[in-house]
Amino acid sequence: MKSVAILGASGYGGGELIRLLDDHREFAVTYLGAHSQAGKRLSDVHPQLQGGDRLLEENTADLAGLDLAFLALPHGASGELASQLAAAGVKVVDLGSDFRLDTPDRYEAAYGSPHPLPLELPDWTYGLPELFDVAGSDKVASPGCYPTATLLGLAPLLAAGAVSSDGIVVNAVSGVSGAGRSLKEDLLFGAIADGVRAYGVGTHRHRPEIEMALEAYTGLGPIHLTFTPHLVPMQRGIHATTTVTVTDGVTENDLRGVLAEFGDGKPFVHAIDGPPQTRWAVGSNRAFVSVFLDEPTGNAVVLSAIDNLLKGAAGQAVQAANLMFGFEESSGLSASGWMP
Repeated sequence: MKSVAILGASGYGGGELIRLLDDHREFAVTYLGAHSQAGKRLSDVHPQLQGGDRLLEENTADLAGLDLAFLALPHGASGELASQLAAAGVKVVDLGSDFRLDTPDRYEAAYGSPHPLPLELPDWTYGLPELFDVAGSDKVASPGCYPTATLLGLAPLLAAGAVSSDGIVVNAVSGVSGAGRSLKEDLLFGAIADGVRAYGVGTHRHRPEIEMALEAYTGLGPIHLTFTPHLVPMQRGIHATTTVTVTDGVTENDLRGVLAEFGDGKPFVHAIDGPPQTRWAVGSNRAFVSVFLDEPTGNAVVLSAIDNLLKGAAGQAVQAANLMFGFEESSGLSASGWMP
């Protein structure tokens, strides 16, 4: 079995990684790292998990000899650790944002500061396995949750020439677990219950990530889109609605045919005819995608739903790790959700 470290094990994403990898036939979790929770037992922060007597140690790059490290850390916290781990011969899957963007300029535009290791950006593979080849890679930057949901519906249609790259509008909603586990006043129950709010309007850092991935996958560019995320009062799930102009002569059957063909042979992409619901995806690594033609406007409405903590984070990271080591892509992952 391959020995694995999880750094950032006390967070939501880290907890899901532990849950998945504890039942994985090919990976063995041998090190759990944390920051403020270091020194506590696993049961103190994740009472839902087995093996609760395991100790959370410090987040560290002193892990030479291990086969793989998952970094489930906040933005800006994984760059140096990831670089040092890779230099020590440890394969890395970074669930954070430090290496997702392909150029220093795009990174600075998204995050407002220069990248600390700009020369290393080309060495990382963007880890959306349905669109990019991660097999054999040593360093994978796992995509954000909003980009994952958006790209799995939109990218195949754009690559097929069925829709235009101009005037793309993405509206997406997320459950509160997407904001992480840290205590924040605007995420308290009283602040989110019985309401919906947009945030990061026109400035959200996932927009340049979506644009980058669309350009890389389709060969088109530059691509610019409008992206507006919303917070909704649910724990898990992301639903993305993308409106995009249809190419002349393309029918609704044509659009659905593109998505069906794209999903064929991919264990976690499920193209359906009706509108997907987030609760169908929760608890699984599955992405539901569908598309409708709005004939009066000539627009396609592309819908997708995922679990933000699984296909949008930990599950997708394990999926990429499977491919990195040549294991079955779906090993340790479920395509069935928890509904109700």
